[in-house]
Amino acid sequence: MHVDIFLQLIVILVCLFYGARKGGVALGLLGGIGLVIMVFVFELKPGKPPVDVMLTIIAVVAASATLQASGGLDVMLKGAEKLLRRNPKYVSILAPFTTCVLTMLCGTGHVVYTMLPIIYDVAIKNNIRPERPMAASSISSQMGILASPVSVAVVALVAFLAKAPVDGHVIDFVQVLSITIPSTLAGVLMIGIFSWFRGKDLDKDPEFQARIADPEQRKMIYGESATLMNKILSKDQWTAMWIFLGAIVVVAFLGAYPSLRPSFDGKPMSMVLTIQMFMLLAGALMIIFTKTDPATIGKTEVFRAGMIAVVAVFGIAWMADTVFEAHLPEMKAALTDLVKTQPWTYAIALLLVSKLVNSQAAAVTAMVPVGLAIGVPPGYVVAFAAASYGYYILPTYPSDLAAIQFDRSGTTRIGKYVINHSFILPGLIGVGTSCVIGYLLAEAYGLI
Repeated sequence: MHVDIFLQLIVILVCLFYGARKGGVALGLLGGIGLVIMVFVFELKPGKPPVDVMLTIIAVVAASATLQASGGLDVMLKGAEKLLRRNPKYVSILAPFTTCVLTMLCGTGHVVYTMLPIIYDVAIKNNIRPERPMAASSISSQMGILASPVSVAVVALVAFLAKAPVDGHVIDFVQVLSITIPSTLAGVLMIGIFSWFRGKDLDKDPEFQARIADPEQRKMIYGESATLMNKILSKDQWTAMWIFLGAIVVVAFLGAYPSLRPSFDGKPMSMVLTIQMFMLLAGALMIIFTKTDPATIGKTEVFRAGMIAVVAVFGIAWMADTVFEAHLPEMKAALTDLVKTQPWTYAIALLLVSKLVNSQAAAVTAMVPVGLAIGVPPGYVVAFAAASYGYYILPTYPSDLAAIQFDRSGTTRIGKYVINHSFILPGLIGVGTSCVIGYLLAEAYGLI
């Protein structure tokens, strides 16, 4: 039996590593190979695919992509740019907060791409080392996922916690956000403070000075301004933004007051279904009340990235569930004492799995039910939710690569030894701080 478990874990790791190297939908499709091996070779009973999570991804992505296609996202981005250009000296602190808040509102970190060239322009034109706000903004945009009421990771976390009551009480949607929002913002603040002082000032950096000594290089580095400030926003764009924000407010309100949701069999309708309904409603209203061409929705970056996430969650989470369900009794016996005496080990496992799957939603879907099943107290699961973001460890995530690409000064980069890149320290500081603050908040709320 132990040999079988070992071989099955090897299959999972091979699928994860190879899928991560190929990127995109390959990660989810490789889960299909693992599933066939588990079921037809090892004869394990197939687990349950995370249907609720996948449907929520589709609903949220559809609404967010409609917001982008309608131009409503530009309204938010222009407001963020206005804030940065009015306070250029503080860009290293304000920029990460800006990208984090945008993610919290939209439910996806992919909104950062439009902001990165603007952040670079504000920094370089004020002689601020671009690495400082660029790396911090990329990391913070991903951290905002665990603080978003419409993100897939949060919805998945709430759905799993609903099945694991603490002393008869379920840790609900509002309680989760009351911990993840302040802990995330604390982490982003620490990233900003660290970034304010990191690296050499441009006038004291010999590599940068040597680069701008070449007139062509200097022209390329300082270049033309990237800006949305001159863009005229239409009434339809404003309408789309308000519809989307209104839907988020309604979702948050219904989460805070379960009595406002319809009850079936004596229980309020789940927040998973509530979010799905109102995200679809928001998308529909944006199409009805604006001139958005539905054909353009599927062509947006948000839609493309979201559909990739659906496939990744489908294959990887289904494969993992198949193996863990088959060996749950053995895992409980082996790990129960460990997680009870040293629950922080769950956070380490979650961090490493997140790096393998490059998705917070996939990491939560794969690890939270396993953690709860082997005895990790639900309070710790919420406290260490930030550990589901570990894909900054290697600079392979699209937002990190985009930050490197948009930083024409060359200060945001991958180091000689790969691991010593611009994102590793902000990531460790941000996630570490969030986990510590999350633990303290969970303890203060009596969840631990």
